Amino acid sequence: MFNILSLLFKYIFIIIIYMFIFSIIRLIYLDIKGMDFVGSGDYAYLKLINRKDSLPFKINEHYSIDEELSLGRRGDNDIVIKDPYVSKNHFQIIEDEESYFLEDLSSANGTYLNGELIGDAVGLKNGDIIKVGNIEFLFVNKG
Repeated sequence: MFNILSLLFKYIFIIIIYMFIFSIIRLIYLDIKGMDFVGSGDYAYLKLINRKDSLPFKINEHYSIDEELSLGRRGDNDIVIKDPYVSKNHFQIIEDEESYFLEDLSSANGTYLNGELIGDAVGLKNGDIIKVGNIEFLFVNKG
């Protein structure tokens, strides 16, 4: 009787180990599949500084900036963020003559560039940090 029980527990333990290994491999696969790779090239983009899993809403790691990029809660923005500290139309980034400018769209809580509240359109440099509510983006210009 003891031999049968020990054999049964042995197989159950092996099955649990295989299920654990399978779930780890599945999580790694889903993590790699969900990554957005920013390739090489001459363009600008916003990179999320916050940890994605610490935010209570869905957000991407990178956002490419073509000629114009808008952020807000409303669905017609390029970046839609369902955060109570973000206005319906919060800010926009505009490219003009190969330079990028950040403009606050009269948002309630304001837009911060490198820790300072902006009031008018401000030129962006590579490495600038844009803060909206609890979210921080790094401006990267590869051009």
